This record gives sequence, structure tokens and C-alpha cells, in this order.
Amino acid sequence: MIKLLAVDMDGTCLDGRSRMTDRTLYALRKAAGKGVIIVPTTGRNLECIPHRLAAGILRKTGTSDDHANEGLFRYVISSNGARVTDIRERKTIFRASVPHEDAKSLLQKCRGKGLGIASHVRHRYLLQGRFLTAAGLAIYGKDAKGVYCVRDMEEFISQNNCQVEEFQFYFLAPGAKSKVRSVLNEYPALHAAYTPIYVEVYSKNASKGNALSALADHLGIRQEEIACIGDGENDLSMFVSSGVKIAMGNAVDKLKIQADHVVDTNSRDGAARAIEKYIL
Repeated sequence: MIKLLAVDMDGTCLDGRSRMTDRTLYALRKAAGKGVIIVPTTGRNLECIPHRLAAGILRKTGTSDDHANEGLFRYVISSNGARVTDIRERKTIFRASVPHEDAKSLLQKCRGKGLGIASHVRHRYLLQGRFLTAAGLAIYGKDAKGVYCVRDMEEFISQNNCQVEEFQFYFLAPGAKSKVRSVLNEYPALHAAYTPIYVEVYSKNASKGNALSALADHLGIRQEEIACIGDGENDLSMFVSSGVKIAMGNAVDKLKIQADHVVDTNSRDGAARAIEKYIL
């Protein structure tokens, strides 16, 4: 019997336009109604989780989803597993931050290398400069309540003694990717996940799998009582910590190979179909 369902957001519960469909939301509500603990498990920071999911929980929005979603979830795994939060108790259950001295020296060494800089700090998404912030607001749309602009990231992190859950370095100039890769090679305690346009940097102790295991221990739930749904390489560690592993039809091949079940794509309500078939 499944007691906990960990669900990725982008590429899984959200379609290609970053929207959560009514069918997916209904399936999540139905599973929660049957006593399954729903855990959004995402690379996003807490305050940028999908607005339809967060309505009525993180803040009162006055939308029609407020009452319907109340109590839908209590725990969130955010920033690629750097943090697990009990939002009801406003309590951190697990945290794996970038060491503060590493954060400061990394920002110093990345100066002048043609990079746009963003970070996850205190559940917020901080972006350096107005241009990058405007881009972040455009990308997240209605989910952008956690987006904030800082003038100088290095100064902000140093002066506020922040614990950084994750950095993102965007490649804005020719050669920026190779330059930041060279810098990151000097930080064995950090993990770097590259995409064509940016790199995510976080503690090597941060992963969705480690976070999920920590939450399961906290709740006294066994591995065989956990199911998860995902689409990306950052979901592989979550598979290791789960009893039932479900990959989306649009998932990377590495994930599909490890999956117990492969369902339809995120553009065809694959996550909702997975919940209906294997959880409900």
C-alpha cells in the first residue's frame, strides 16, 4: 500500500507550457483524500511551486482553488533536494546547503565571466540585475511570487550570511560555459548539473533521493510504501529511494530504464494517468 507519493513538477505534473491541468490536480486531490501523503518534489524553490498547487496553503490568494487545495500537501522537497520543509509547522526537516565560504569564493571567482547569476535562498529565487529578473518573471508567470531582484549577488550573500540552497549560472557570453566549468572543478563539495543555457550548482549532499529518504525516516514510512513520478536525470536518485518508480513518456532514457512503469507524456496528462492506475 502506497503511503507517500513524491511528484516532480516541471515536465511531469506540468505540461509543456508549465500549466497544471484540472485532471492532474483532481488526481492529486483524490489520492490525498485516500490518505496518500502528496509531496511536491522539484528543482524550484518553495515559493515558486505551481500556483494552482500552492493556492490556499502558502498564502491566501482569493482564487477558486483556495478551499479545494487546503490540506492537499504538507511537505515539500525543493531546490533539487537541498531542502525539505514542513509548511504547516514552518519547519525545515532536511537541508543540504552550499557551504557559506564556498558560496562567497565561488561568486568572487565567477566575476566578469559573462554569467547571469541566480540563487535559491530562504525559499526565494534571487536574480542578479533587472534584465535577468525580468526574464525570470516572464518564465515563471503566475508562479513568480518568489522571484526577487538583487543588485549584487556576492554582496547580498556575504552581508546577509545566507545559506544558499542552489546557484544557477546562465551563459550570457561566448566561452562562459567553459569558464564556469573550470572554476567549478575547484569545488569537490559541490555538484554541477549542466544544461545548454545554464548550470545548476548545489551541495553534493543535496539530491531528491536524500531528501525523500530523510522525509520518509521522519514520518516512519518504509521504502516499499513510497511511489514517485518523474522525467529528468535529477529524478534518478528519487527512484533509488522509492518502492514504485514511474517515468513519464517524455522522460530521459536513463529514467525509463530504471522505471517500474512508463506512462504517457506530460502533454497528455501522464502524471494523472499514473496516479489513477498505480496509486488509486
